Amino acid sequence: MLLPDVHTGCCIVGGGPAGLMLGYLLARAGVAVTVLEKHADFLRDFRGDTIHPSTLEIMHHLGLLTEFLALPHQRVEKLRGEFHGETVTLADFSHLPTRCKFMAFMPQWEFLNFLANHAEALPGFTLLRSTTARELLNADGRVCGVVAAGTDGTPLRIHAALVVGTDGRQSMVRAAASLPVREFGAPRDVVWIKLPKQSGDANQASGHGGPKNNFIMLDRGDYWQCGYSIEKGSFDSLRRQGLAAFLRQVADVAPFSYDRFADAIGDWPQAKLLVIRIDRLQQWAAPGVLCIGDAAHAMSPIGGIGVNLAIQDAVATANLLAAPLLKGRVSLRQLNRVQRRRRFPTWALQSLQIMMTGKNNRPQKKTRGASAFGGWMRRQPWVPLITGRIIGLGFRAETPRPLPPETPKSPR
Repeated sequence: MLLPDVHTGCCIVGGGPAGLMLGYLLARAGVAVTVLEKHADFLRDFRGDTIHPSTLEIMHHLGLLTEFLALPHQRVEKLRGEFHGETVTLADFSHLPTRCKFMAFMPQWEFLNFLANHAEALPGFTLLRSTTARELLNADGRVCGVVAAGTDGTPLRIHAALVVGTDGRQSMVRAAASLPVREFGAPRDVVWIKLPKQSGDANQASGHGGPKNNFIMLDRGDYWQCGYSIEKGSFDSLRRQGLAAFLRQVADVAPFSYDRFADAIGDWPQAKLLVIRIDRLQQWAAPGVLCIGDAAHAMSPIGGIGVNLAIQDAVATANLLAAPLLKGRVSLRQLNRVQRRRRFPTWALQSLQIMMTGKNNRPQKKTRGASAFGGWMRRQPWVPLITGRIIGLGFRAETPRPLPPETPKSPR
């Protein structure tokens, strides 16, 4: 039974990568933390399953890397793309100045369960599952907590010195705090489907294939995660044409037959629409509240960099705010330091994504353009090294601060 009132140092809304990483780091530093996760578990299809080299470096600094890499995963040293039947290397991680010179593909629920298990072993950490944040508590001109509801609908008031929104691109926290947002749009969406593997499938050593005319495939062990890029807002029209017509479109640009897709996909719920958004808050914080990760800057899935950027936000936030939280109050000036530190890497990565989406909407000469790009990439061996650094590390990699010998504990 949930108590009607909870007092904590920091209330984090959203149990995704940013929320759980921040919760773990703050609890590790001695801060009392309560994380709200609206679902009962972390099992969701088609979440970002990439663990970047910089995230693996963070796990090393936390002393968790060996245990983490014991979990089932795939190691990808190079990301490859297919352009008119020819494969080119898009990003090369093998020369990065990190301990792990690869990207790990792992179901996100495994990563989140790993973080949650380690966080829950700390005395100051509480994870409330099946608990949905409904509104922000306000007093004396600042946010001072959250009103939430558990599985039975019983209201729960959580009082905190700081509320952090890590609740994604549909963030309740950023909406309730009226934080101004700048939207950049995106010309396309993605439909994700799962296709069971067969023994005769080509070996995708890199774990990544595509894009081939707006098609991408990710190796998930016993199945392929296939993404089909569609024009923004066209999903309803595709549904009206029927599932068979849609699967024929996918098969036309995929290395698999229509019959293979038809056998695996029997109904529309197996095709999951990802509505792509690129936006960012102009102001990440207000008195008593802060947004990070997708709640502060929604990213395109290009490069899988959204998860990595969110985790870097969490590390920077913990580094900057753990000490003020231990004292029981965080000023707006201190909260704004998080945005100042993370502003440039966010702007730089979003700018690249916007450029790569071709938002200028000019007609594209697909055949010649893609063919010419593939040939140009093969003649520029240095390009994959640069893109590997951008995707693998971002523009500002964060490192968790070491704990002092004696870490004070804040009251629960």
